[in-house]
Amino acid sequence: MSSAGEIWSTGADGPYWDGLADGRLMLPRCSSCGRWHWPAVWRCADCGSWDHEWQQVEPAGQIYSWTRNWHPFGGLESLQLPFVIGVVALEAAGGARLMGLVEELAGPVKIGAPVTGTFATTVYAGRSVPAIHWRTT
Repeated sequence: MSSAGEIWSTGADGPYWDGLADGRLMLPRCSSCGRWHWPAVWRCADCGSWDHEWQQVEPAGQIYSWTRNWHPFGGLESLQLPFVIGVVALEAAGGARLMGLVEELAGPVKIGAPVTGTFATTVYAGRSVPAIHWRTT
C-alpha cells in the first residue's frame, strides 16, 4: 500500500503528506541554520545545507492572506460554494506560510485573525487527499 506522501508528493514534501494523513503537521527545518522551509526544498537557500529535519509543528497561526472563491473547480465535489482559502503564518515555524480551507468563520475573515488547524480529508477527483483546514479562534 502506498503512503500519502508517495501518492501526493512532488518530491521533497513526502513527509508533509504522510504527517497530514497521520494527523500531524510536519515541516522541514534546516539542520545547519535552523530556517524553516515551506514549500519543502532539497537545499537551504540561506546557508546551502542539504540537511533538513522534519519536525512536528503546532497547527496554529494567523491569517496572512485569504480569498473567497465563487468558482467551482473540477474534482472538488465536497466543497460548497463559496469557500474561503487562507494563507496562514505559522507561529511555531518562524512564520512559514501554509494554505488551506478556512471553515467555521465567526464573522468576516480578517488579516491577522488567529486560527487553529484541524486535520481533514478532501475528496479530489474521487480520491481522498489528506488536508489541513483552518478555524478561526
